[in-house]
Amino acid sequence: MLDWDIIQQVYERLPERIATVRARYGKALTLTEKILFSHLNGEMASPFSRGKDYALFSPDRVAMQDATAQMALLQFINSGKSKIAVPTTVHCDHLIRSDFGAEKDLKNALDENEEVYDFLQSASGRFGIGFWQPGSGVIHQIILENYAFPGGMIIGTDSHTVNAGGMGMIAIGVGGADAVDVMAGMGWELKIPKIIGVKLTGQLKGWASAKDVILKLAGILTTKGGTNTIIEYFGDGVKSLSCTGKATICNMGAEVGATTSIFPYDENISTYLRATGRGKVAKVADKIQNCLQADEDVYLSPENHYDRVVEINLDTLKPYINGPFSPDKAWELSKFAGIVKEHDFPEKIDVGLIGSCTNSSYEDMSRVASITKQAKEKGLEAKAEYIITPGSERIRQICEKDGVLENLENFGGIVMANSCGACIGQWKRHNPHPERKNSIVTSFNRNFAKRNDGNPNTYAFIASPEIVTALVIAGNLTFNPETDTLKNKNGAEVKLEAPKGDELPKGGLYSDVALSGFISPPDDGNNIQIIVNKDSDRLQLLEPFEPWDRNDFFDLFLLIKVRGKCTTDHISMAGPWLKYRGHLDNISNNLLMGAVNNFNGKTNCVKNRITGKYHPVSQVARDYKKRGISSIIVAGKNYGEGSSREHAAMEPRHLNVRVVLAKSFARIHETNLKKQGLLAITFKNKNDYDCIQEDDSISVVGLKDFAPEKPLKIIIKHKNEETDTILAEHSYNEQQIKWFKAGSSLNLIRKKA
Repeated sequence: MLDWDIIQQVYERLPERIATVRARYGKALTLTEKILFSHLNGEMASPFSRGKDYALFSPDRVAMQDATAQMALLQFINSGKSKIAVPTTVHCDHLIRSDFGAEKDLKNALDENEEVYDFLQSASGRFGIGFWQPGSGVIHQIILENYAFPGGMIIGTDSHTVNAGGMGMIAIGVGGADAVDVMAGMGWELKIPKIIGVKLTGQLKGWASAKDVILKLAGILTTKGGTNTIIEYFGDGVKSLSCTGKATICNMGAEVGATTSIFPYDENISTYLRATGRGKVAKVADKIQNCLQADEDVYLSPENHYDRVVEINLDTLKPYINGPFSPDKAWELSKFAGIVKEHDFPEKIDVGLIGSCTNSSYEDMSRVASITKQAKEKGLEAKAEYIITPGSERIRQICEKDGVLENLENFGGIVMANSCGACIGQWKRHNPHPERKNSIVTSFNRNFAKRNDGNPNTYAFIASPEIVTALVIAGNLTFNPETDTLKNKNGAEVKLEAPKGDELPKGGLYSDVALSGFISPPDDGNNIQIIVNKDSDRLQLLEPFEPWDRNDFFDLFLLIKVRGKCTTDHISMAGPWLKYRGHLDNISNNLLMGAVNNFNGKTNCVKNRITGKYHPVSQVARDYKKRGISSIIVAGKNYGEGSSREHAAMEPRHLNVRVVLAKSFARIHETNLKKQGLLAITFKNKNDYDCIQEDDSISVVGLKDFAPEKPLKIIIKHKNEETDTILAEHSYNEQQIKWFKAGSSLNLIRKKA
């Protein structure tokens, strides 16, 4: 299963390629530049301009989770290719709903999703893709344990693919169409990112954990502060963090919009490689360690090499809690009690949840177990429901063998299946009063409204698994384990001690536990039949989108003008809608149902210009499409932040939306829109957003001369026949303009095939 031949090739060419890049730039190189430019698809003719130039890259591997893999594989079927060109895996982790517990939930998932799992497994076998069965674990933990390697490059159809940056590799979340490009053997396009250097000094103490590094940084950068950047960590503090701790920090880098995050190779990463059965990778990486770190001059004068430098002192770092409703609302726990009172957050905690892809390592679980063990000994009991999700079957088995799970279960914890579960809304929450404002705390990565349980009244907060556990014991958001005491069942005041745990299992080897759930593809899968029932409501073969008709877009009807934050969760909700991820027409019924209509402050309620009545967004879009009317979406800043889900781009395209006009876009979503043949443009003057009225018809002219860096003219015709003319900018390059003209990037791939 280990890609040893590929890893060996990467390591053999790495020193020479880095030397070539250094000669081109004539300066010291950051770690980002070393690894990124060593994966160029072709030679570097001249230095790239950060934040401006595009380049093609050749990733070493592709990974897909079951929700996004469906659409990616449906697109690959249309690519004309018979086998993948780059090692690829599919991981079944998103469709398992957390309900009663691991055993029953997994059985229910196998029954409910049999058709989809059969499709994914057969398509994987047909095209030469490795298949991880339901229950084997969360994609990012499995990648870290089995495939990630320092100096490598991986793309994955999930925004938290960036988790593998903790292993010292470039790991980037993408849409399914991007994955198809790489699987088809084509170069993968990326705008050269800027680089934020984060210097870590000191060492974590007490209740502070690696999670607190990224919780604090999210508050500094905000959800859009890392857009089109790579966050590169450096400094003496880096060496004190475990490999899985580094992965946690990188994982949540997605929440600041970063392209990815990366740590330099060090002894802790080497130790983790050896513990997970990849000693020969560590042996070679140890020999070229200078290639897997930034040049010394970068560390001596970081301000000359990074576009921005942020410094965090681990010695003084305190626990954080972030939320509600946005992962960048960062509060130091010592001040949070006052914040809770000031903002009238629901103090009582209903549920605490730990695990999933962000914090589900052995280290996380063992540190948490040290808290629950001492709580039992001190006569304390959980005051809230407590849910645990291991990151992989390997982790679960080791935790069971070492008594960690028994410790958590004895404290009242419910161990769910190794899956994404509540983190992505796959949680059948048993809440008897959903209309009541309530608080939950998680060690997950996102906390947008409705994300975890679909309930707008749920206030979700993010913290480390250690702090989540302490808050579960207290049952109250205002508790600070660093300073506060709790009254035990005997009435005595007791204080929790800081958590302690092991970075690696007591035996030191993950490989003591056999892998389970992996199915290797056959050498020749040409005889495997991929069956998609034409009457299925879960799967639907794709019809190619129509190419551009070479005319300007005249009199587009305004479908919705979105107010405020609009993530991919708002555009294409997860939760119960995950079942339709392989059926474009059915899932299009959730189009923008979570977005707020600027004109009435309501969700999923927009005006149909033809009837004058208000209906759900998808219903209005379908009516316009039926009448041959194209439409436009208008939005604010950072439109499409959050998950990589390309359904948020495919749904509007399917329902005849031709243009998305926003103040700005999140990186992955902007690319997804371009890939599907939509026109993604931004207001040249952000205040022009205010010009758009409910009954407007909007024209985009100048498309016959569509060219890089050339603005487009927007003519807004109001109900009273008056017009406003404004300018819109775009970031399309020559290749992306070809996607637009062809109707989608997939249309070009199929044409070449």
